[in-house]
Amino acid sequence: MRIASASPTPSRAAGTESHAGRILAVAGDSSASARSALAASWVRSLNRYGLDPMDQRPPLTLTDCELREARERVEPLLRAAQANLDLLFHAVGGTGCCVLFTDRNGVPVDRRGAEGDNETFHRWGLWPGAVWSEQHEGTNGIGTCLAEERPLTIHRDEHFHSRNIGLSCTVAPIFDHEGKLAAALDVSSCRSDLTGAFVGLIATAVADAARRIEAQNFKQAFPDARIILAPDTDRCTTALLAVDADDLIIGATRAARAAYGITSGRLAKPLPASTILDRLADRPEDFEQAERGLLQRSLARAQGNVSAAAKALHISRATLHRKMNRLGLHPNRRT
Repeated sequence: MRIASASPTPSRAAGTESHAGRILAVAGDSSASARSALAASWVRSLNRYGLDPMDQRPPLTLTDCELREARERVEPLLRAAQANLDLLFHAVGGTGCCVLFTDRNGVPVDRRGAEGDNETFHRWGLWPGAVWSEQHEGTNGIGTCLAEERPLTIHRDEHFHSRNIGLSCTVAPIFDHEGKLAAALDVSSCRSDLTGAFVGLIATAVADAARRIEAQNFKQAFPDARIILAPDTDRCTTALLAVDADDLIIGATRAARAAYGITSGRLAKPLPASTILDRLADRPEDFEQAERGLLQRSLARAQGNVSAAAKALHISRATLHRKMNRLGLHPNRRT
């Protein structure tokens, strides 16, 4: 693994110190982490990982051999991602953005970018082989998305390191055919004129592409199975089931596992598809009641903290809010 060194120019020194001071002030507030996911990430970066926000060294970089091995470890998923990486770059590349596909350690193993922007993105470390884990880079789009297992945007001065405050990174996690965190999909920009509305559009495009990659990878993992799009209460996820010739469920995406309580233990035993699909089709009110109870218990255990409850349920905070609104639930009281 290689590491380069750099130092801030005099013109950036004041801004660097100001940004670092803001992070130190937030970290010194004992209640900040409970109020803000961003503050919690800053505190992790400072206290758990021992990072310095004023550190001007660029990201660590894998050797060519290490990068090749990293690519080999995610090869099936990377193969499933190719078409969607092209489509995503076609949608955002003209606006000065690059697309990165990383492994679960935050290392980009594939990239899409305009040739004219390559020098700029390479200088920022948005390049295959750079290590963008939260442990090494502090709060950043790729690393924090992987640490929290949820889609997010880290915009400019939300980054931990002052040298990264020129970046805007929108990222979604990618889960493999067993529902395990496997990769991340990132769209990054160095432009200073990105509006909140445009970042929102990028976030939607990234999340959609990540779901399509998961679906394609799931189909690749079960080539001889019948793939069923299961009835799912959350239209923003893809709940897929793989069913064999005997009508036994042999695989389920993360969304299907969360929606129907399917565990690896249940899949290790014969699990008739009718056990889940017929029950839900015949008695949808029972499923809604069960879902309501599950959310209520999770919120109660989290003492009304929506972010903590969402993490325990392995869904995003936004998804949990949608479910709560649909079921008429509120975090501060039991209904």
